[in-house]
Amino acid sequence: MRAYKSRLELNNKQKSWCNRCAGTTRYVFNWGLAEWQRQYEAYKADNTLERPSQYGLSTQFTQAKDELCPWIRDIPYAVTEAAFQRLGLAFKNFFRRVKKGDDKAGYPKFKGRSGCKSFQLKGVKVERDRVYLPNARHLQGQWVRLSQEDYIPVGAEYGNYATISERAGHWYISILVKDEEDIQADLNPTVIGVDFGIKSLAVLSNGKVFENPKALREAQVKLARLQREVSRREKGSANRKKSVAKLAKAHKRVTDIREHTLHQISDYVTAKCKPSVIVLEDLNVKGMLQNHCLAQAITDVSFAELRRQIEYKAERLGIQVVIADRWFPSSKTCSNCGCVRSDLTLSDRTFICPECGLEIDRDLNAARNLAKYGHLTKNEASL
Repeated sequence: MRAYKSRLELNNKQKSWCNRCAGTTRYVFNWGLAEWQRQYEAYKADNTLERPSQYGLSTQFTQAKDELCPWIRDIPYAVTEAAFQRLGLAFKNFFRRVKKGDDKAGYPKFKGRSGCKSFQLKGVKVERDRVYLPNARHLQGQWVRLSQEDYIPVGAEYGNYATISERAGHWYISILVKDEEDIQADLNPTVIGVDFGIKSLAVLSNGKVFENPKALREAQVKLARLQREVSRREKGSANRKKSVAKLAKAHKRVTDIREHTLHQISDYVTAKCKPSVIVLEDLNVKGMLQNHCLAQAITDVSFAELRRQIEYKAERLGIQVVIADRWFPSSKTCSNCGCVRSDLTLSDRTFICPECGLEIDRDLNAARNLAKYGHLTKNEASL
């Protein structure tokens, strides 16, 4: 199943309906969480009572909703059903982390008005430039236009639910589509090493360099100004809402720039180069974040997301992805003669080999060493 996400072109009445559905999701989730806590406390006091569960709470809410919230009849039932599924999944993940012994198990929290702007629907139909939202009684037409034409596959097998969410004033729809396409990519018998970094986001062994856009760093002054503007507005006022919307829009721009760059890199490495093997680093990001001088820059580049994109795109094309050993000295090893420089520091941006005299960019040298690592792995696998 592949997820396709596209922006919806909504009028004010449609946005109002989506806000009502998102508010219903928040209301049902919070009601279920409060009831779960109450029933669990009762269960601890008296073990003869049943433990709370997703399905028990859903049945209880269905029986009591006419008294609790008669207005919910105007909202599709799938919205309520999906909210209880979210609650059940939240507790399932919490119990799993507790069982593993995680220090931060993440007990489910109540959702605030600003934090819950999504809901799920069943039975969504798709055409080339629009989607059909079922049971949307208060909309002027249940067909809603998409901002992108011919992006979401038409006539495919879709997942049970479609997720509709809001970000910085725009509403998006995300649909799972069963991908039955068997891609027969003509792969090149080459190995590409990819070195991740902060100055250059990705350096490939073939010499291609992708610079770091530094989206967050470039926007810090504007974000700080907008944050001050929000803090000076009176809470609950219309001007504060306008300032919050501008701040959200600025944050969204940072996210969009980062995502665009990551997709450019992952698409070039996989779909354009089409190597038989891609070699990536196994970075200790958690350890790297201990360096407070580089922590913000490291989180801004999203190494984990870049690795995830390369892996899933490579898998779809039949490309083998090799993860180099974490202790493999890719930066300190000469890509020409194999000499290891143990005295190399982070400030040394040029690698100079003391034995063969090779002078090369540090990141390019690391990428070529990763490519050699992939060749060795490929030869071992063929034996």
